Amino acid sequence: MNRTDDRRLIERLQARNDAAVHELAERYGSKIYQLALRQMKNREDAEEVTQDVLLKVYRKIGAFRGDSALSSWIYRITFNTAMSRLRTSKIARQAQQHERNREDDEKSRTPREPADWSYMPDEALLRAQLRRAVFAAIEELPEIYRAPVVLRDIEGLTTEEASTRLHVKDQTLKSRLHRGRLMLRERLQAFTNGLNLHHSTPAFSS
Repeated sequence: MNRTDDRRLIERLQARNDAAVHELAERYGSKIYQLALRQMKNREDAEEVTQDVLLKVYRKIGAFRGDSALSSWIYRITFNTAMSRLRTSKIARQAQQHERNREDDEKSRTPREPADWSYMPDEALLRAQLRRAVFAAIEELPEIYRAPVVLRDIEGLTTEEASTRLHVKDQTLKSRLHRGRLMLRERLQAFTNGLNLHHSTPAFSS
């Protein structure tokens, strides 16, 4: 495979030639899969990543400027797609584990005293709903903003560690993190307004 072959393939993909899509899969599908498998450690996930990458290449081929080899560009997309899926899976697992731990803690408690009716029983439910809302909002963020939020606020990396992981400058990381947090705040505004209303409303009406 050489640059000339790649250039012809790129031209056909940009022209939305259906045959070029099949050629793309034949040329790079197995290599994409092998790279994805090394990252995902799971055949099913690797297959899904492979399909995602082929679709992204087809959709974004117009943005390919030829600064690097087509194969390098495709493998970079593969790596980023795999990392994004791993981060999303990790967030979901953390949320599920947090919920299981909370439920186990509640089950292990044995009431020894009369119930304290001053404590509103829906408080724990609200906290659980807030956690789920936060994780759901994070997953909805565009990748460029989600990654900094996950690395800094979920995984606890420093700015330097996160910027190194994402191959961006510290200032770029800070800017994206700030924007991501603002977007999260906007998405959670309705929920937090509900919490404020809950706290400002008396438990019992006179």
